[in-house]
Amino acid sequence: MTTLAIVKIGGNVLENKEELTKFLNFFAALEGAKILVHGGGKLATQMATHLGIESKMVAGRRITDAKSLEVITMVYAGLTNKNIVAQLQARHCNALGLTGADANAIQAHKRPIKDIDYGFVGDVDGVDSTVISTLLTAGLCPVFCAMTHDGDGQLLNTNADTIASEIAIGMSGLFETSLYYCFEKKGVLMDISNEDSVVKHIDTNKYNQLLEQGIIADGMLPKLTNCFHALNQNVHQVCIGDISMIHKKSDLFTTITL
Repeated sequence: MTTLAIVKIGGNVLENKEELTKFLNFFAALEGAKILVHGGGKLATQMATHLGIESKMVAGRRITDAKSLEVITMVYAGLTNKNIVAQLQARHCNALGLTGADANAIQAHKRPIKDIDYGFVGDVDGVDSTVISTLLTAGLCPVFCAMTHDGDGQLLNTNADTIASEIAIGMSGLFETSLYYCFEKKGVLMDISNEDSVVKHIDTNKYNQLLEQGIIADGMLPKLTNCFHALNQNVHQVCIGDISMIHKKSDLFTTITL
């Protein structure tokens, strides 16, 4: 079975021009079929402030009202996505910028109101593996921003980690999929103050131990939830680390297994 790498790039790398340049060099050099997924939350917040639109966050998650959705669409699907695509083209990587609405690639529904009304936030229902596979077979590299749609004309802001996980799951019937969460840290750290204290391997038992010890907490919790969800749905491997992880020149990153 042909291999496919799905790489999700974190916001802190996107915001650092030098790190982003390095990352795009490494990503463009990756051999074989590949897909890039990105967000752009910090830039969206800056743009909203510039336009006089208040950004509302609850427990680190963005409340997406109609005005915020306009800004997110401009930043995610426009400025950030097209800059990445142009930079990859300069590196001879034939990238194609997409939202989930393009070619109906990622379907979602508006998150139901429970304790919190998140507004126009989407939860993924499915991925069209056939259309994405067609793009890959044509030699294209899809670059997905963190937006989906509901099939009734409504765009939805959707967590980029989740999109990456769902794409990896959706493509796992056609490819041997590997999912890489690439951010500013070298991996899951035993000691947050020690950048080199990487836990190189986490399985279900180790995960439960780290949870009990409080090592895995805060923003790492949903990321690990996505990791195990992907592995339970036939994704071949999941890794978390900094940009050197995809450069294959460092073994200092975290590999997640069941």
